[in-house]
Amino acid sequence: MATVSTADFKNGMCIVNNGKMCTIVEFQHVKPGKGGAFVRTKLKDIKSGRVVDYTFNSGTKFDSVRLETSKLQYLYNDGEDYYFMDNDTYEQQAIPASTVGAASQWLKENDEASLLYAGDELISIEPPMFVELEVTHTEPGFKGDTATNTTKPATLETGVELQVPTFIEIGDVLQIDTRDGRFIKRV
Repeated sequence: MATVSTADFKNGMCIVNNGKMCTIVEFQHVKPGKGGAFVRTKLKDIKSGRVVDYTFNSGTKFDSVRLETSKLQYLYNDGEDYYFMDNDTYEQQAIPASTVGAASQWLKENDEASLLYAGDELISIEPPMFVELEVTHTEPGFKGDTATNTTKPATLETGVELQVPTFIEIGDVLQIDTRDGRFIKRV
């Protein structure tokens, strides 16, 4: 691992702080009239996603971690592992369901996902920002019930349940924003 000091900070850089890998969300060098210079930072813990404010003395050294993103195609899961394929080398990779986590609710066969690596360690899996999923179950809506923004629960083909407008029916294909699980439009 390379060593960097506070003078080398850039937004998005990954460092090791207190044994945790963190990305720098933002930073500011401060040189007060009295005393030594320091750096105010907002660091995002890569594993937990928490953003915490830290202040470091100017010149403090940290280990730098190289982050790499690779796009892989999701193939299938066998209950325990999720299988992804590199489209360039056709090499398949099995990833445990515990590592895939919440991203599994948005993954449909043949979709591309972004895998974030810190060195050789897989940190996170990001599904596409927008996915198109079919409605497999929902209660029927009532005709003419469009005066208000009423919603109803719907179950999608991946098993995730979310709130949709009342005009949505079984078999409709919906575009969903995976960042917050929000219905965008009917496709």
